[in-house]
This record gives sequence, structure tokens and C-alpha cells, in this order.
Amino acid sequence: MKQVPLLINGDMVASTTEQFINVTNPANGEVIAKTPVTTDDEMQRALQAAKSAFETWRYVPVTERARIMMRYQAILKREQKRIATVLAEETGKVFDDAMGDVWRGIEVVEQAMNAPSLMMGETVENVARGIDTSSFIQPIGVCAGITPFNFPAMIPLWMFPLATVCGNTFILKPSEQDPLTPMLLAELFIEAGAPAGVLNVVHGGKDQVDTLLNHPDIAAVSFVGSVPVGQYIYRTATDNMKRAQCFAGAKNHTVVMPDANKNHVINNLVGASVGAAGQRCMAISVAVFVGSAQEWIDELAEKISEVKPGAWNDENAGFGPLISAAAKQRVQDLIASGKAQGATCMVDGSDFVVEGMENGHWIGPTVFKDVTTDMRIYQEEIFGPVLCCMCVDTLEEALELVNSNPYGNGTSIFTASGAAARKYQSEVTVGQVGINVPIPVPLPFFSFTGWKNSFFGDLHAYGKQAVRFYTETKTVTSRWPEQDIPSGPNMTINLR
Repeated sequence: MKQVPLLINGDMVASTTEQFINVTNPANGEVIAKTPVTTDDEMQRALQAAKSAFETWRYVPVTERARIMMRYQAILKREQKRIATVLAEETGKVFDDAMGDVWRGIEVVEQAMNAPSLMMGETVENVARGIDTSSFIQPIGVCAGITPFNFPAMIPLWMFPLATVCGNTFILKPSEQDPLTPMLLAELFIEAGAPAGVLNVVHGGKDQVDTLLNHPDIAAVSFVGSVPVGQYIYRTATDNMKRAQCFAGAKNHTVVMPDANKNHVINNLVGASVGAAGQRCMAISVAVFVGSAQEWIDELAEKISEVKPGAWNDENAGFGPLISAAAKQRVQDLIASGKAQGATCMVDGSDFVVEGMENGHWIGPTVFKDVTTDMRIYQEEIFGPVLCCMCVDTLEEALELVNSNPYGNGTSIFTASGAAARKYQSEVTVGQVGINVPIPVPLPFFSFTGWKNSFFGDLHAYGKQAVRFYTETKTVTSRWPEQDIPSGPNMTINLR
């Protein structure tokens, strides 16, 4: 059985632990590797490696750090299919989704290549007579990242490339459910020329996370995952006087206006709701139909019912399995609760099975209508291929519904009206808004900006906000009186 290694001080090492967590293929339930639960001694070695490396890495010229990112980007492009294959096998994602996962991470590395521009400070001459003031952007130290199972390439690449190109060192604790992809990313980072100790990777669970959260050498923590864990990490990190950015749950709504293009709406909602088995924090889980657009629900449900799950290498599969048996059971329980609480289940995928892969964690596409706000399927993040359809009479009612929801990750509106779109984007209390775009994930020169219970912190991932998160600003005010200028035949100027 393959044992997942650790990365400590530039070396891939086998853990000496006696505790392991199985990595399973979610399409058939077979164990494909075992993840070590990193020992305390190994955690301390990783922390020391990162601390020691920071003392030299911080002084490497930003242009040299950017060139490592250039090489890394080229390597990731070269190896994209290889990474996507590993990712698909351990997550169950269909290959196109896996390729997209890798590509969105590559885009963040491309942003990291711009570090010399992103880290520029500011200068004002003569803020007072003979006095100049400048600001400099400097790294903060050792940073940590705790990443989820659903995007094992993209989300680690949200974090360590930007953190390290700013001059920090990094410890990554990826999900124990699919660690093979992050380890491959780390291997390729070393190939790109990252010095020993700049990136370290450890594995495990809560104990290993707590070590990072409580250790005095960790300056900042980045996290993506569930609301309860995000709240715990944010509170613990900030109690220890660390910076924290914690991306948590979501309940993303799409509002469909009656003047929208029906075919465009239906085609977009199919992929946005059940794509990637709904296991993404920007998936559309609630469709709100306004006025006569309610007549489209039956056609939408029929179109979604045609999407079939399958293995990652099945070209006809619309999406793959859920990540684990526990995830499948949770989604089945929520589907059952929707039926019990009075919602109409138009498409039921709770008993879906792929022939020949009966032990896989399959849930077929599922659609509910007559959903109300007091139902569990509306209140909880399902994280499965389940769409809830709701009906209102006006845009104002739709806005009230969306704004009353405790989550604020993403939302979208489909309409032909510029006035309706402008009103919606202005008044909705959600961080990321799409106009005739179902999943408005920004490209990395912007930032990923969830609100409310979808994010705990002040500075978001990637873009300019991430650079601010991973750096400090130092302001220097200087004065050089003219009488200090040397003159005469004995004047010496040393340019070294």
C-alpha cells in the first residue's frame, strides 16, 4: 500500500507514525494509499525548517522569487494532464473537472509571477521640508494553509505560491482524503527551484492543525472548509494573535427573471448545480424563479435528470461520486428530510448506482420544488448534486430572500434588464455576484470575496488582498541635512 510522504526541509520523507488514514477511490471504495498522521516530532521539524528557511528566503530578490514562479507555471502546464489524472483518481472528479481544478490553480501562479509589481511600495518626496517618506512591503514570516478535499490542486495553489513569492515560508496541511495531488504539486515546486524549507507539507487531523494554530512561529493561517471548522480555526488563530483568513460554507442563489433567455438559463443552471457533484463552495444550490419564469422549472428538472454520474474517465459522465461514504449518507439524509418536510422531489438521485461500481459513493442529480426557508434542504449546505427551486413574484422579494440567508459566498442573476441587474448587484449582500454568469469566481487579479458566514477574516484569497494578507507595510521617513554632503578633494564615494 502506497504511503503518502511528508515534505520537510526539501526532502520527501516517510513518516515514522503508527497512525494512518486510508485514501479511497470514491468511485469504487477501494483503498489506494494511506495518509500518515504526522508525529509531533515531525511537526516540530517542519516548523523549524520553515523558520530557518525564512531567514534567508526573505532576502532573495523578488525578481528571483518571481522567476521560480515562472518556472513553476511552465511545469504545471506541462504536467497538467498528469496532475489531473491523479486528482481524478483520488477525488472521483470527471477528467474535465479535474483539468479545470488544476488550471484555476495555474492562473494563481501566473498572478504570483507579478510579485515585483504587486510588492511595490510608495514614495512621496518632501512631505515636509527636506523630508521624504517611503513605504516598503515585507514578508511576515512562516504561514500555514489548511485545505479541503474538493479542490486539492486549486486551493493549495491559492495559498503557497503567493505566500512564498512575497518572501514567506509555508507549511501546508492538505485534506487527508486526497493528499496525492498536493504532494505532486509540492514535488513540482521543488523541481521549479524552490529552496529547502520554503514549502513543507504535513498530514493529519485536528491535533496537527492545533499545533499550527498554537505555535508561536506561525504568523498567518489560511483555511478553506466548513463553517464550524472555519469558526474554530479563526477563533483559535486570532486568540493566538495570528492573522487568519477562513473561507467557509455557502448557500448560493441564482435569481431568474422572466425576461432572461430561457435556454441560456437552463443550460447554465444544469452545470452550475450538479457539476462536480455539487461539491464546490460556489455551486448553485438554490434557483429563485421570479414571476412567469416559474414556468421553466419543469423543463429545468427534465434537463438535469439527463445528467448521469460516472467514473472519471467516462467521457459520457456529467460528474463523479461524492468524496466518501459519510458524505453520501449526509446528502441522502438531507434529501429524505426535504421529502419529509413537504418539498416536491421532482428528480430523485438518492439511490443512484453506477453499474460495476456499486461500492462507490454515488448520488444522482436531484431537484426539489416547493421549497421553503424553514426546510433543512434550504437552511443547510448540502454539498451534493441537489438543486432547490423557489418561487417569488418580484425582484424585491428575491433580494429579501437572498439577503436574509446567513451565507454570502456567491450569487447570480439572469436577466435582459440592465436596471434589474444593476439593482441586484448594488443591493445584494453577497460578496461575489454574477450577471448572466452562474458561478462568478473571479480571476486571480481580483480576490475571492465571500461575505457573512462564508468568510471569517479581513483580507481574502489571491489578488491584491492576498499580497496584503501575507505582507507587512514598513514606512520610512528620512531626512538628510545638506551640511552632511561631503565636499573637497578628500571626498570619497563608495558605491558598493
